[in-house]
Amino acid sequence: MLRPVFSRLLPLVLLLAVACHQQKPAIVTTSPTSMKQLEGTWLSSLEDNQGDTLAYRLNTHTFKSAQHRTGFAIRPYGRFEQFDIAPAGGLTGRPGTWTPDGPTGLRIHLQDGQTPDYTLEVLALQKQVLKLRRH
Repeated sequence: MLRPVFSRLLPLVLLLAVACHQQKPAIVTTSPTSMKQLEGTWLSSLEDNQGDTLAYRLNTHTFKSAQHRTGFAIRPYGRFEQFDIAPAGGLTGRPGTWTPDGPTGLRIHLQDGQTPDYTLEVLALQKQVLKLRRH
């Protein structure tokens, strides 16, 4: 009698175990293969920021609000461009370069000579949301 009850409950227990399993974020390294995933123009997704974790979405994303969003472009061969809000509105680009910095970091150098170099630590790239920490 106990066996039929157990056999009916087993699928439910397995379903609950799978549903409760927490997935780890997809960590992206700065290897040449994974850098292809990071290439593109990324705009700040303020809605997805959490604490010191900054979130960005590709510029092809339809954002809920039309406010100006800063961002950056990661391009092949170490080319980088940072987008800031321009004095008259809109965005202005500042060219620079990126180089790998450890297994998950990008060292950013802007050519303006006024901005100190900084590192973008790549935390995850999931569902077209790039999560970073700036150092």
